[in-house]
Amino acid sequence: AAATKPFGFTPYYPGPGLGGHCIPIDPFYLTWKAREYGLNTRFIELAGEINTNMPLWVISKVADALNTKEKSIRGSKILVLGISYKKNVDDMRESPSVELMQLLQDRGADVDYSDPHLPAFPKMRKYKFDLTSVDINQQSLAEYDCVLIATDHDDFDYQLIQQCSSIIVDTRGRYKKSLSNVVKA
Repeated sequence: AAATKPFGFTPYYPGPGLGGHCIPIDPFYLTWKAREYGLNTRFIELAGEINTNMPLWVISKVADALNTKEKSIRGSKILVLGISYKKNVDDMRESPSVELMQLLQDRGADVDYSDPHLPAFPKMRKYKFDLTSVDINQQSLAEYDCVLIATDHDDFDYQLIQQCSSIIVDTRGRYKKSLSNVVKA
């Protein structure tokens, strides 16, 4: 009902996990300070648990989607679209996309990425990927068993992606209509 109002409402939708320099961390500062005053912050802690587990939930959706094609994550070629923590930027601080890539790789997937804002995977302390961004075209998309939309940059051609991909796991709600090759996550 709130989303039907023409003003005074900003919708927020869940994604594949939290990213950025403040939102993944700052609520826990509030929790710490509230405890000093004997206040209960269970709601913040529960939200943190859910957000922390989102990447694992997305991986389960990828596994389910591949299973419909009688494939498993192990041995599948998976293209992750967008590795920055939010769309249309090159900032990777705490990006859930990187954790998704690591989880997929740990499960035996051959993982690549495409990101118009990050042509080469930057050096990071926690993650080591020696990758460069894949150009998206009809031929490259056809090479992948699954395309995972992790960050929905405006520069991506979503019609081409939908037409040329076997399976798409959409964590950002880019595809509003029900499509046979799109799994909403």
